[in-house]
Amino acid sequence: MSNEFLFLSGFLVFIVVLLMLDLGIFNKKDSAVSLKQAGLMSIFIVLLSLGFYILLTYYGHLIHGIDSVERLQEVVAKHKHPVKIIPGNLDHSIMLYNKNLGLEFLTGYLVEYALSIDNIFVILLVFSGFGVAPRNYHRVLFWGIFGAIVMRFLFIFIGAALIQKFEWIMYVFGAFLIYTGVKMFIERNKEDEIDPQHHPVVKFAQKHFKVHNQFVGNKFFVVINGIKKMTPLFLVLIIVEFTDLIFAVDSIPAIFSITKDPYIVFFSNIFAIIGLRSMFFLLAGIVNKFRFLKIGLAALLTFIGLKMIFHHYLDDIGFGTSHSLIVIISILFLSIAISLLFPEKKVRKIES
Repeated sequence: MSNEFLFLSGFLVFIVVLLMLDLGIFNKKDSAVSLKQAGLMSIFIVLLSLGFYILLTYYGHLIHGIDSVERLQEVVAKHKHPVKIIPGNLDHSIMLYNKNLGLEFLTGYLVEYALSIDNIFVILLVFSGFGVAPRNYHRVLFWGIFGAIVMRFLFIFIGAALIQKFEWIMYVFGAFLIYTGVKMFIERNKEDEIDPQHHPVVKFAQKHFKVHNQFVGNKFFVVINGIKKMTPLFLVLIIVEFTDLIFAVDSIPAIFSITKDPYIVFFSNIFAIIGLRSMFFLLAGIVNKFRFLKIGLAALLTFIGLKMIFHHYLDDIGFGTSHSLIVIISILFLSIAISLLFPEKKVRKIES
């Protein structure tokens, strides 16, 4: 078996164990997740991600079984890593490769985590629109993560194969991200709404399946008069999955602008996804206070799109992964800092 297969299998087992612990140990009670629990879980996931970054920085070459200069040259050429290989000095070349690999993971993770905040807005709208009880948020988000992992796996490795075969797809992805960024900026003040009765997923389910008309605790299915029916909670889960599918169309091409290595794209995606649940509970009550965050995310998508289109020119002037990381952190820091420094003024209504 190849090193890639073993490393990926071990990573997936680790994630499944982590999710099982989350469901079976940390959330035994059917109750709403507290701010303290969300904070501790968020810190735990971030520390795990940083630990994985350190692992890649020292042992990243083991993923692709790099044991010679020739193998290193092959991997660098295949995934277009901006690494200068020193002939006759394998150890130093591997050190440079691992350092860059760690930076690619960290930058991709940060991009994915930042874009996940926009996904929180939509999930909040879905939960409030369908009247989901707070105690059931965790169940929906937990199983949503499982579906997201499967979808990301397929999207990322199919996308990587297409990029390897058709390099011009990078320009298509770049143009799409610029379009998305501009559209997000134009519609930044638009009030989004979720209409449960007319949502396409609800209409499709009601037409093709048996759907119960009310929630039954935290159950996804219920048997009524011998007939098995979906509950509204299961419809909410499907909508959350559908939302993540749309979200992945933006976020996955964005990370391919950072690295062409599908394994690094997948690892950074998954760490951000498993952190989304705890981040949801942590930011749910305050996410609306970051009123300039939409502008920051629009700028982030536009920057990444431009980077994908002009990547050859940027490579020629030495614009590397570390520079992308600095730009991304700066955009996010400024959008959050300005939001906190200039909060939205509430208009007081004068009673007559």
